[in-house]
Amino acid sequence: MPSPRVLKLADQIKVITAEMLERRVKDPRLGFVTVTDVRLTGDTREATVFYTVFGDDAEQASTAAALKSATGIIRAQVGKQLGLRFTPMLSFVPDAVPESARHIEDALARAKAGDAEIAARSAGATYAGEADPYRHDDETDDETDADDEGDADETDADGVDDRR
Repeated sequence: MPSPRVLKLADQIKVITAEMLERRVKDPRLGFVTVTDVRLTGDTREATVFYTVFGDDAEQASTAAALKSATGIIRAQVGKQLGLRFTPMLSFVPDAVPESARHIEDALARAKAGDAEIAARSAGATYAGEADPYRHDDETDDETDADDEGDADETDADGVDDRR
């Protein structure tokens, strides 16, 4: 687990990067970008900035190119505002969380549809045996033993089956 200082710096880098993308970077290739997370190494030399883009694959590719060209400006502003001895190298990585969430939502929707189908099939179903398969205190042992008499094994005292 990273130290509290590294976590605090990562949060500050996230805020600075988001502000830079919103206010200072005027690249027309930049789409609707959301900075979702920043991971900073323990020595604070490298920062990985995770982002999401609203749009299709072409917009995501153009946004990735715009972020790559704006990395120097953003890094300079991060160094200026944080006042660290070494400004971390920034690398922008598309975040896979929204796509993973979409796959999970699809799987949950399929499971819900399957549950609804099973519930529809079992709506008119009846029990295969008795409705209540459990013993109750008001039953006597004679009633339950009478049901079990046909199930006895054909073994003698030494445990060998003589039915052969």
